[in-house]
Amino acid sequence: MLAPLQVLDQLRAALSEGIAALPLERDPGPALESDPAPDLGADQAAGRGSSPGLLSLVLALPRVPTSLPQLAGPQFQFQHVHHDELRAGYGCAAEWSAGGPERLQRLATIARGLRSCWYRADPDETGLDAFAMLGFAATGDPAPMVEDHLPNALLWVPEVGVRAGQGEAALVLSAPRTASAEGLLQRWGEALDRLVPGLYRPVEGPQVAASLRRDFAEPDQLGWSQLVEQALAEIDRGRLQKVVLSRRLDVSGTRSFDVDRLLGALSCLFPSCQVVQLRRNGSSFVAATPERLLSQHGREIEVDAIAGTAGRDADSAADAALGKALCASDKNLREHRFVIDAICEALEPCSTEIETPAEPRLMQLSNAQHLWSPIRACADEGVDLFQLAERLHPTPATNGQPRHSASGWLQTGEPFERGWYTGAAGILEPDLSGELWVLLRCARLCGHHAELYAGAGIVQGSDPATEWDETEAKLRAMLSALQYA
Repeated sequence: MLAPLQVLDQLRAALSEGIAALPLERDPGPALESDPAPDLGADQAAGRGSSPGLLSLVLALPRVPTSLPQLAGPQFQFQHVHHDELRAGYGCAAEWSAGGPERLQRLATIARGLRSCWYRADPDETGLDAFAMLGFAATGDPAPMVEDHLPNALLWVPEVGVRAGQGEAALVLSAPRTASAEGLLQRWGEALDRLVPGLYRPVEGPQVAASLRRDFAEPDQLGWSQLVEQALAEIDRGRLQKVVLSRRLDVSGTRSFDVDRLLGALSCLFPSCQVVQLRRNGSSFVAATPERLLSQHGREIEVDAIAGTAGRDADSAADAALGKALCASDKNLREHRFVIDAICEALEPCSTEIETPAEPRLMQLSNAQHLWSPIRACADEGVDLFQLAERLHPTPATNGQPRHSASGWLQTGEPFERGWYTGAAGILEPDLSGELWVLLRCARLCGHHAELYAGAGIVQGSDPATEWDETEAKLRAMLSALQYA
């Protein structure tokens, strides 16, 4: 097994050969509006500029990384243990941001143009491709939340990507096509020097559990009860069928939170969830979400309908009884049906062969169990991830039903702005296929402070105290991991 420094030497040799074979003097094709790429270690916003497309070089790694180091500068990470999938990005080769009601259409126009002038070289024949991160906040408000350190919607091609799955792994190095061979050799070589030694370091175990102090809750339990009652009144008047209310909880620890350890703890505690990290300007947004907004590969579409929640019990018989009661609960089945119907309604104008399960399944996590219906469909010709995301987001699982009525009520009813909580993020392939996950079970981290978010769906028959307990169970997912970070 090669030591990290031997891996680095091997990659440097492959880098020189790969750059020499790149078509750096070929006509780069039509110009695209883009951002110049900052250094891998730079922690600064990129200025607007222009670039005639991108090029990417894929270099095979001898084995799957055991660790993803936290380096200075922007980075993202998506890891799903049960799916055996890992995507991470460091630095920025290009990025585009947008806000307002047409945010996804604007990013889609850029991505469709980029598709025709993104050159990718895979000299090691890994079969792995370049990728970008696509993500957006809960609403199209063009003013980003200060706490997020993220624009409202973002399409981000990392300078260095890490891609792994099914026992294979590779680095993906990307840059504007105007780059020179000498510049790429220096730039990418320095990036490898920073990153590669950390890819194979021993996995750090959890720290000794530390206490967390609850500093601020919005709303508090009384305010929550009042908010639920207001929502139920709207439902009784027939203006809403369902609305999803959220809570914010601010906590502080006795030490600065170690993001590496936090991500490791979340992956261990919730292996069936997508663990997400988005870091910009020194602050991290982290999620461990069970809910896939959608995946599209070719014309195949998969969407998760998740709604209806029960707790878990250490006693297996009691736990099974909780799951059985959830599957028979009229209130939870109605809440779940709202989500299925809304997804099908969104897919019908742009897809065919929509398939829904006859009955929801149980999705069992370590701290909760949910009603889950995976929905499949065949996309119409020319339909891509952007169009599907705009039709599906927000779902009744995070917003309510009817969609626009619930959104309007939440804008005035909820006491805080959600930012990227209940937004979505994921991986976009150069052919505009990919996967997006709803950002749930979230926390924003900076130093020893964290802001946590959780919500609950309110329908006719909901009880404020029961819904509060549900949000407490959801918050415990992140609180448990933070204690060991």
